[in-house]
Amino acid sequence: EEPLVESGGGLMQPGGSLKLSCAASGFRLEDTILAWFRQVPGKGREVVACTRITDGRTDYAAFVKGRFATSRNKVQSMAYLHMNSLKSEDTGIYYCAAEVYGSCSDSSEEYMYFGQGTQVTVSS
Repeated sequence: EEPLVESGGGLMQPGGSLKLSCAASGFRLEDTILAWFRQVPGKGREVVACTRITDGRTDYAAFVKGRFATSRNKVQSMAYLHMNSLKSEDTGIYYCAAEVYGSCSDSSEEYMYFGQGTQVTVSS
């Protein structure tokens, strides 16, 4: 069983909303740093948001601040990325990542667990 599995991607018109889910198996998400990454066409992976263990605060990339939000369901060990006011440039593959030690990182290689990704396409 994969440690992290994303779902909820799909096709959405500009201005619309999507909710991505990240399911954890074999460990408790509440005990980890939880990050969302994306890979957009022509670019490398970039961090979208990261929630710290220390204070539970989430830092957002400038290009999604005010439009995206994260949440968790600790009982079900699920994390969510709420994506609003979607733009065509948000098109890409979205991943969740988790790390037990250290701090939020912009490098996907710093995370112990990394999901397989879910495709988000924003187009009219």
